[in-house]
Amino acid sequence: MAYLRSSVVLTLLSMFISVVLASPMTYNVVSLGAKADGKSDSTQAFVSAWTKACASVKPAIIYVPVGRFYLRQLTDKVTNRHIIFSSKLTKMAYLRSFVVLILLSMFISVVLASPMTYNVVSLGAKADGKSDSTQAFVSAWTKACASVKPAIIYVPVGRFYLRQLVFSGPCKNNAIIMRIAGTLVAPSDYRILGNKGNWIVFEHVDGVTISGGILDAQGTGLWACKASGSSCPSGATTLEFSNSNNIVVQALTSLNSQMFHIVVNACHNVKMQDVKVTAAGNSPNTDGIHVQLSSSVTILNSKIGTGDDCISIGPGTTNLWIENVACGPGHGISIGSLGKDQQEVGVQNVTVKTVTFTGTQNGVRIKSWGRPSNGFAKNILFQHAVMTNVQNPIVIDQNYCPDNKGCPGKASGVKISDVTYQDIHGTSATEVAVKFDCSSENPCSRIRLEDVKLTYKNQAAQSSCSHAAGTSTGFVQPTSCLIAS
Repeated sequence: MAYLRSSVVLTLLSMFISVVLASPMTYNVVSLGAKADGKSDSTQAFVSAWTKACASVKPAIIYVPVGRFYLRQLTDKVTNRHIIFSSKLTKMAYLRSFVVLILLSMFISVVLASPMTYNVVSLGAKADGKSDSTQAFVSAWTKACASVKPAIIYVPVGRFYLRQLVFSGPCKNNAIIMRIAGTLVAPSDYRILGNKGNWIVFEHVDGVTISGGILDAQGTGLWACKASGSSCPSGATTLEFSNSNNIVVQALTSLNSQMFHIVVNACHNVKMQDVKVTAAGNSPNTDGIHVQLSSSVTILNSKIGTGDDCISIGPGTTNLWIENVACGPGHGISIGSLGKDQQEVGVQNVTVKTVTFTGTQNGVRIKSWGRPSNGFAKNILFQHAVMTNVQNPIVIDQNYCPDNKGCPGKASGVKISDVTYQDIHGTSATEVAVKFDCSSENPCSRIRLEDVKLTYKNQAAQSSCSHAAGTSTGFVQPTSCLIAS
């Protein structure tokens, strides 16, 4: 963005200089001795004006004002095609002046719009990974948010130790870039952040971009605590965007989160691309990217390996596009869990395409709690997916009931409909590769299987259906068990 603005500035400055340099020279014959009385010989003044105009490397105007000018014969060789004999100076001169003013105004506007840059080191941050740099980052945000011009918060190479950071808006501009060349490091003592819920939060902001960098949450200590069965804090999400619009996250790496890596909550128009998420396959509750109550979210060209869902899609998600994502290890790409609450907004218009799953617990999954709810999931497309040794490549589970609390013996109220599985290929780690375990009270409807081929130990896998209706077209293996609809 800064380079683009610089290019625009240079272009406009070049145009401005060109026009200024191209502004014509003006030679008034009266200033060179001509008399407007109709009697005095003004021939020499006209010759002088012509000589000067003809020798000029710039466009030229020979101006003859009101009056009568006595002239003998005037002849010369034309060497400058940009000479104008005019008794109406104002039109050309004023036009050029007007263009100059417009370009000058554009130049000044672009210069004024050039971003302010705030280097966290200049504001006191230390790149040693030990000194607390929290206040320097807060100061950089405060200045960037208060700027009426676009702003860049620059984090140079190095490791910056940070406690909890909350970047709040609204700001006076809607173009803030946090450009990270280094690594942000959370406290290694998980108790410092463990009960705060989040490590880094952006809330009520518009037009924020995070570009590059590594977020190292140092979550391994908390994972070990949980694995030991001790009393442990729940842990902190590494990065959350809440109640915000027009967000971009690009080329960011998230390492070893205590809990979720990235959360998008109640946001609109979010684009994530070239994101990398890394955590151990047995790390608890470390979802890669979680989206809820948000619209128009795009996740592209990313690689996610973690201990829970690579991408989890919560209630209230609409118009979500996921493309070219590699998942593994992890629990797959999951819509849900839905229906935890009886009053719950639904999920609709979700596209998941060109994805790979390697050694994951699930591939593409929809899950809901087995209890009453008015939630729903509809208009879902899973397309162009490759499964490699995946335990449950295609699954709908509407009897989700962790720890068998609050739901045994009840039917899910979540309505699942219009779900398409298209061009799904690969290998299953279990015999049942396609499983639709739908609600007995709200059966799945309009499920479509198109060109599906999943094998188990080099043979055709099996499918299992309960309360699921739909159609199959093209080559479908394992054979569809959907009830015709």
